[in-house]
Amino acid sequence: MKKIALRPIGNIDPWILEGLSQALGATFGKAVKIAMPLKELNHAYDPRRNQYRSTAFLDAMSMVEDEERALGVCDIDLYVPGLNFVFGEADPRRKSAVISLYRLRQERYGLPREERLFAERAAKEAIHELGHTYGLGHCGDESCVMHFSNSLPETDRKRALFCESCNRKLKKDGVIR
Repeated sequence: MKKIALRPIGNIDPWILEGLSQALGATFGKAVKIAMPLKELNHAYDPRRNQYRSTAFLDAMSMVEDEERALGVCDIDLYVPGLNFVFGEADPRRKSAVISLYRLRQERYGLPREERLFAERAAKEAIHELGHTYGLGHCGDESCVMHFSNSLPETDRKRALFCESCNRKLKKDGVIR
C-alpha cells in the first residue's frame, strides 16, 4: 500500500510528527510513515534574507517506491522569491510538499505558548500543502483548509477539513472515500 511519508528536515519534536501523522492519516485515509530526516539545511539558506528557500527542500526530497506523497516538516523560516515568508510550499508534479513550523508558534509573537493551538495550526498547514499535491487549488471558502492564509488569524479561522466542493473533487479523483 502506498504511504504518505513525513520527512523531518532538521530536528523536529517526535510529538509533532506523531500528531501530524495521525491528522494526515485520518484526513486522507492513508498510512503515514515517518521517513528518514533530511539533515543538511545549508544548501537552502539565503544569508541576505536570513531565511531558507522552501523550493530547495522540495528539490532535496526524493520519494521511494512505497510512497505516494512526501511532506517535509521543518522548524526554520521559509520563503519563496517574491514573498516575505511561506508557511509551506507544494509541488503537485513531484507529489511533494514542505511546511514550516517556525511562524506557527505563539511565543514567536510574544504570546504565551499554546501547544494545542500550535499542533492544530501545523495539521492545517500539512493538510493544506498535501491537498495541493492531490490537485486542489486555493479555495474561496474561508473555513476550508484549502483557503489561502498569509497570517495566523487566517490560519486559525479555517478548519482542518476540506469544504464540500474540495471534498467532492478528492472523492471524484479517488483520493479519499
